[in-house]
Amino acid sequence: MKTTDKNLLFACLWLGLSSVCAQQQNTWLVTAPVERGQAYFGVTVANGMIGLVSSAEPMKVKDVVLNGAYDYYQRGRVSNILKSFNHVNMALDIDGRRIGPADVSGFRQELDMRTAILTSTFTVPGKAEVRHRLLALRHLPYCALSIVTIKALSNIHITPMSIIEAPDHLADVHNLYSEIDRPHARIPLLTSVGKSPSGRLTVAASSSFVFPEPHGRQPQIIHEDWDYNMHLAKFSRNIAAGEEYTFSVVSSAVSSAHYNDPLNEAERLTVYAALEKTDRLLQRHVAEWEQLWKSDIIIDGDEEVQRDVRFALYHLYAFARQGTALSLSPMGLSGLGYNGHIFWDTELWMYPPLLVLQPAIARSLLEYRYQRLDAARRNAFAHGYRGAMFPWESSAEGSEDTPVWALTGPFQHHITACVGWAFWKYYQVTHDRQWLRERGYPVLKEIADFWASRVERKAPGQYEINNVIGANEWQENINNNAFTNGMAIVVLRYAAQAARELGLQPDPDWEHVASNIPILKFPDGVTRENATYNGEEIKQADVNLLAFPLELITSREQIEKDLRYYEPRMSPQGPAMGFSVLSTLYARLGQAEKAYELFLKSYRPNMVPPFNVLAETAGGTNPYFATGAGGMLQAVMFGFGGLRITDQGITRIPTALPASWKKLEITGIDLYSRKSRKQK
Repeated sequence: MKTTDKNLLFACLWLGLSSVCAQQQNTWLVTAPVERGQAYFGVTVANGMIGLVSSAEPMKVKDVVLNGAYDYYQRGRVSNILKSFNHVNMALDIDGRRIGPADVSGFRQELDMRTAILTSTFTVPGKAEVRHRLLALRHLPYCALSIVTIKALSNIHITPMSIIEAPDHLADVHNLYSEIDRPHARIPLLTSVGKSPSGRLTVAASSSFVFPEPHGRQPQIIHEDWDYNMHLAKFSRNIAAGEEYTFSVVSSAVSSAHYNDPLNEAERLTVYAALEKTDRLLQRHVAEWEQLWKSDIIIDGDEEVQRDVRFALYHLYAFARQGTALSLSPMGLSGLGYNGHIFWDTELWMYPPLLVLQPAIARSLLEYRYQRLDAARRNAFAHGYRGAMFPWESSAEGSEDTPVWALTGPFQHHITACVGWAFWKYYQVTHDRQWLRERGYPVLKEIADFWASRVERKAPGQYEINNVIGANEWQENINNNAFTNGMAIVVLRYAAQAARELGLQPDPDWEHVASNIPILKFPDGVTRENATYNGEEIKQADVNLLAFPLELITSREQIEKDLRYYEPRMSPQGPAMGFSVLSTLYARLGQAEKAYELFLKSYRPNMVPPFNVLAETAGGTNPYFATGAGGMLQAVMFGFGGLRITDQGITRIPTALPASWKKLEITGIDLYSRKSRKQK
């Protein structure tokens, strides 16, 4: 971390010793032996726009997910993030035999988080050793790169194939093949274009071989058009025993959600990537990830946790990118979980680590909400309120996309306050007044107007918020939920503060309402989750969120009292985030070992093989749960690391580390006061 106030904090967040030893390379690697018949949950390589989910089959991927493209199909009468053409699949024939899982030995996959490259290696006994590297190119958001190296163990004849396959839900699919021939280059273009299920979107994908040979000596390409949902391009070559041969495939995927002319744009991007050539593509991609990893979390003394923490951070970096108006779904770009919709998971769980480490990426998540402010206004109007009411599940348009059978849609109103909370946090970190004027305050004002109209004004101190669902979704249609009321209080005050920051006069009703919203308590002083709560098992933390991240409850005695009461009531079947909140609070209280126990509990039971990707719950089968990754990162950064986001910027409170950690360093963060900012 850099700081302009050397008397405030160290240049880096150092806990323990005064320097950080170089981490062993294996903390950057996630390795998985792939064995037939064993459970397999893939790992995702992504660049914030496309997600490529690995497969247990050699040279294949399970899914290709295209961010920002939604349509209505197959799943509950609501929009779903679109699974696009699988345009990075490959196949390999050796001596006329198609190589499948039964033909290989020593199949192993390894993700290098430092470079976001997934490498698969396997041996075809007596024939060849194969290495297949897969990248979602960070600098080219719609493009992927596959690099294949084949080392011959005997004289062999190889026929590699680049394949484009259409999922069943795409309609009106057309498969095209062409070649662009120039004196210095020949670019074969394998392309598919089709319609999303409702016909609202056009989707296109294109790929091309990139050969090491000069133009005149490149192998001949043969195009095979199998049927409407699959076609391929292939070439053949002899390799002598001991010889290695390397070639690449570049590919692009876009939709009309991104471009008016996706077919031509997919081909243009592929042509561009092909002529950039493999080495230049690799160089740019690695440089982009090197820049991202300047903001890192380094734990000395616990290599296993170091890898876990970096794996979580890798996924948040991979699932989002700056310069967009795209947000994060609970499962990121790892598949169709939760339909790819945007929930409070973004603002409360995944956004804070990104805000601290990568504020430019965090800004993209907020831009997603800003561009859907009109839809939120319409939603408030439809429910009889003023201002803006953000949907519980949001997709392309920003309208409510929760399935009708789920009551969370019409009643989980705390999402609107969570959005406002996130907007003010961005200003606290960046102090970007122009952004506050143009983006932040317009959203905060509408959210404050919503809550001022949402409360029921019964009496002084009784401006109630009734008939809601809180963070603990197992109790529906309750009154005066602790988290909902607390978030409303906080965001009403933030809106007033934002107005004053811009020299505007805030609506005096906002702070008046905030001061009259109750936080209920039991007779013994424990904060009561809602008006009818009586100690039932809870899905996840609710009351404890008032202490972190809201910091609405600051008394150590009250925080401890609420922790003691609610921790034993947390369900082991709940999502990971609840235990990460408890861990953060215990760490802030100085109880490092208790915090560490809950930290491990927040994610370790949710790991699934072979990469240890995170499922939502213990024993779950729907990874990757990026929300849980955000929660466990917050436990490290805001718990053990003691970071706080305040009006002064990012500051730090004293904390203690678990006994097994020698030191903790969080790099790439600015720690500074408001005074030091003004002096810059």
